[in-house]
Amino acid sequence: MIKVLGYSIDTNLPQITTTKTVVNTINPHSYCVTKNDEDFENALKSSDYILPDGSGIVLAVKILLGKNIAKIAGADLHYHLLVELNRISGKVFYLGASQKTLNLIQNRIAYDFPNIMVQTYSPPYKQEFTEEDNQEMRDQVNAFTPDVLFVGMTAPKQEKWVNKNKDFLDAKIIASIGAVFDFYAGTVKRPGKVWIKLGLEWLPRLCREPKRLWRRNFISSPLFLFYVFMEKLRLIINRK
Repeated sequence: MIKVLGYSIDTNLPQITTTKTVVNTINPHSYCVTKNDEDFENALKSSDYILPDGSGIVLAVKILLGKNIAKIAGADLHYHLLVELNRISGKVFYLGASQKTLNLIQNRIAYDFPNIMVQTYSPPYKQEFTEEDNQEMRDQVNAFTPDVLFVGMTAPKQEKWVNKNKDFLDAKIIASIGAVFDFYAGTVKRPGKVWIKLGLEWLPRLCREPKRLWRRNFISSPLFLFYVFMEKLRLIINRK
């Protein structure tokens, strides 16, 4: 675990234990969003694990701490936990996305990881959930008592929902992984390994979804670099 820009970032993937564990990821865009969203900031800082899901975070650690770490994407976390669940014949619950996407996920897991039991629930599409909505989601999860609960409602909605409801959820690991639902279902294609290795996974995604992703790449990314520069300057001054 390393401390950078006010966040404790983990460089190891979590293991399934009997202790409830909340796992989130951070990238330059989400860091910038926290500057104007206190609930999101609190949700991330309340995580048991925060994984560096972004080449910008990796770069920040290198610049500020002189350390080389690897990017750990939500898709990496997802695969890691599915492998472990398959080994122990565990249970996984997917909360979020459309029923069509969830059905595709169930079908793929049945083929890829036949030892895993799967349950899903597609919550209503709305900006704010009512308490009845929240209770129904909690009831659906708790009736299944999963080893791993994956939440895919897009950030920061998913992280804030988990932070608000985690004490009432009967799951060992709760992980917000957003777009991974669509990647695994095959409804959205994840960029290839070459793009990922080059730290340019964002580029093909931007080309496919410019309307949704332009802000995080052309506003949040430069702003994040500014925050890194200012923090580096502060560290230099404090050493003198």
